[in-house]
Parts: sequence; C-alpha cells; structure tokens
Amino acid sequence: MLKIYGVYKSRATRTFWLAGELGLTFEHVPVLQAYKLADPMAPGVRTNTRSPEFLAINPMGAIPAIDDDGLRLYESMAINLYLAKKHGGPLAPRDLFEDALITQWSFFAVSEMEANALKISMANAQGRLATEAGQAEADVASRLLKRPFGVLEQHFAGNDYAVGGRFTVADINLAEVVRYAQPYAPALEPFPHVSAWLKRCHERPAFKAMWQARLDEQE
Repeated sequence: MLKIYGVYKSRATRTFWLAGELGLTFEHVPVLQAYKLADPMAPGVRTNTRSPEFLAINPMGAIPAIDDDGLRLYESMAINLYLAKKHGGPLAPRDLFEDALITQWSFFAVSEMEANALKISMANAQGRLATEAGQAEADVASRLLKRPFGVLEQHFAGNDYAVGGRFTVADINLAEVVRYAQPYAPALEPFPHVSAWLKRCHERPAFKAMWQARLDEQE
C-alpha cells in the first residue's frame, strides 16, 4: 500500500490533493517538521523530520516522502509526477508531448516561483504579514513574482488549464505554489487570469477535502 509521510500543513498538501483526485487508498504516516518542536530529539517526542526512522525514508529530512510498495521517493514534484503516470487517467500525460509540458510547468513552479511565494506564506503563517516589516518582505517577494506570474497570466489568458485543455497534475503542482502568495493580495491582483484559474482549481472536490483535512489537523 502507498504510504504518504508528512502533515497537511506542509508541501505534502500537493501529494494529498493528487491522491484525492486519483481516488487512491493510502496510509498517512504523520511526520511533523522538526522546527515546530522545541527539542525534536527529546525522548518520546513525536515522529518528525529529524527522527532516525524518517531519515531512513528521506535522508534530507523533508516532507513529503512516500513508500509505494517498496519504492521510496522524496521531492514532492517527483512524487506527484510518478503517481500521476502510474495511475493514469486525465491527470496524467497522454503522450510524450504532454509529458514534456507537464514536466516543464512543474519545474517552473519550483524553480521560478516557490522560493518567493513561500516567503509570503511564511510571513503570513508567522503573523508578520500584518506588520510593516512583513509587508515590506511580501512586497519584495511580490515584485520578484511578477515575471513568472506574468508568464502564467499570458498562458491562462488562452487556456483554462496548464496542459491539454484539462485539469492535470501540472495544475496541482503549479496551484500549490501560487497559493502560497494568496495571503498578500497585491501579488495576484495584476493577474486576473491566474486568479481565475486558481479559483477553478480550488473549486475541485479533492482540493476542498484536502483543505478541510488541513484545517482539522492537530499539531
């Protein structure tokens, strides 16, 4: 059986969302980020990203990771691309052409957007977005996101989804990165087509179910 290691309040959301879209049965193995614990190595502390048993799964100590009948895999984009291709259906590439485009957009998400979008998300999660310093940090990140968001805006002006005219794993991989910038309204305000696409993605039942699980999660 597929095992997904991580928590919903992490990058694992993209893998939980995909699993929901695919209707996969899986075992959720909760692994908390070590930085959320006062002493992640204390006796009896819950399994976290520095726990030896988790480092045996992912030596980099980051979530998510999976064990799929003996295949241990980490890096969330690689996990999502693997699961989509394994289980097929409309989320997966139909041919080599679509495979290339889905891979391109997934890499684009992590290489061109994630670092700056995550700065906004972290500022919001830590309560700093309401401060002058936090606003300044978000403004810098937002300005650095204008170019990649502009590329997405141009694409979604003529396409409802990233690849093939349908919702695919590429949309999950992109949307879960763009979402990080949502708490700072000026980041997305200049890009109405990106906002409309993100809304379409977030209206999907599998996303809503994943998000409710995230809201209900106890840390």
